[in-house]
Amino acid sequence: MATAVVMPKLGNTVESCLLVAWKKAVGDAITEGEPLCEVETDKATLDVESTASGTVLALFFQEGDDIPVLTNIAVVGAPGEDVETFRPDQSGLEPAPAEPSTAAAELDSAAQRAQPQGEPSQAGTGADTRISPRARHLAERKSLDVAAIPGTGPGGRIIERDIQAALKSQRGMTPLAKRMVEAGDYLAPPSETSAGRRVTAHDLLPVASSPAPAAMPEAGEDEAERITLRGPRKIIAERMLASLQTTAQLTLNSSADARALLAYRLRLKNSPEELGLRQVTINDLVLFAVSRTLPHYPELNALFHGDAVTRFKNVHLAMAVDTPRGLIVPVIRNAHRLSLRDLAAQSRSLAAACLDGTVNPDSLQGGTFTVTNLGSLGIESFTPVLNAPQVGILGVSNINLKPVQVGADVEFIPHLGLSLTINHQVVDGAPGARFLGALAQNIGNLELLLAM
Repeated sequence: MATAVVMPKLGNTVESCLLVAWKKAVGDAITEGEPLCEVETDKATLDVESTASGTVLALFFQEGDDIPVLTNIAVVGAPGEDVETFRPDQSGLEPAPAEPSTAAAELDSAAQRAQPQGEPSQAGTGADTRISPRARHLAERKSLDVAAIPGTGPGGRIIERDIQAALKSQRGMTPLAKRMVEAGDYLAPPSETSAGRRVTAHDLLPVASSPAPAAMPEAGEDEAERITLRGPRKIIAERMLASLQTTAQLTLNSSADARALLAYRLRLKNSPEELGLRQVTINDLVLFAVSRTLPHYPELNALFHGDAVTRFKNVHLAMAVDTPRGLIVPVIRNAHRLSLRDLAAQSRSLAAACLDGTVNPDSLQGGTFTVTNLGSLGIESFTPVLNAPQVGILGVSNINLKPVQVGADVEFIPHLGLSLTINHQVVDGAPGARFLGALAQNIGNLELLLAM
């Protein structure tokens, strides 16, 4: 019996997946649980397994397609079985309208004359019978305005193929780009600028300087590679721009005495193997200090949505991980309750999953505060960008010698650079400064903090 394989919902917030590669072709044998294809969410690459055994009868999508979850992607069964009933773009489609008879046309004309101008007919069911439920669902999912779309269904009704035609004839826009164009400050770019993809905020042209694009070098004048943003890199680009455009970001810079940090790290490196603490890093120690400091500053352990701030008692600590596919930010749940050993183990496990592309999408959601560390790359100070809707992010830099007056003398003491970016819409500078000061004090008195 033919069975459809659907795109699974790979996380609570995953709405679609990018098809990276098919691992089977039509006609190949496959067993239940065997990988059928490789897909990519906004942060992870995962295998989709077959839910049936048999022969691959049909593959409905091509590599590179962005597929909504719970959509039929393939059919597995016995050779010769029908697959058309499973095809996602044909199952349940409204039939093409038949040519109406003269009598039917007259009745329809009379009904339209009797209907008040501008009001949809009330015949049939549903709140808006000018558009079919299936077409409405597709239009809503694609954020498409149906007001100007002509219908080819019975009585001029908009059906799914009308929505599909409209989607093919016009370029889609990301929600942010759409809002910017509607505000009147930006114009959509020429069609060749974003051919084959959605228009993003990066593509828009300011009204004052539109529409002439920059001239491209003559062929052979320069060597260049054009890389279309897709997958994680595209999402990072959109989110970073949206973060800066929708929040009032203020960065506070400070440093913490790193002598206790360095001394304790050295002790861990020389500790017995059975304690399992040798792999604890400087970053793990900073994460631990942050997890113990945040509960005392609920203004920073919060999310901001529009006109409301949600403050959390539990610390769900997000940490930025640099990977070949872009920046990934997994979350350590309830970090304030974890011992140093457990926190370090989770940090190590999540980072490894991000690097090899197997991180669970749910592990990338629900953070209440973020830590990003560029110290190992030699950065002395930087301005971290908020991971909205979070209202705070801590940037950790390298350790440098800092002159400090001790009595009548000046000593050079190693200090760890700290940069805190806050959303000044809801967090004032003073609470941010107090948090940063308390964190620096906890890092400087690390052993006391660990003993609490």
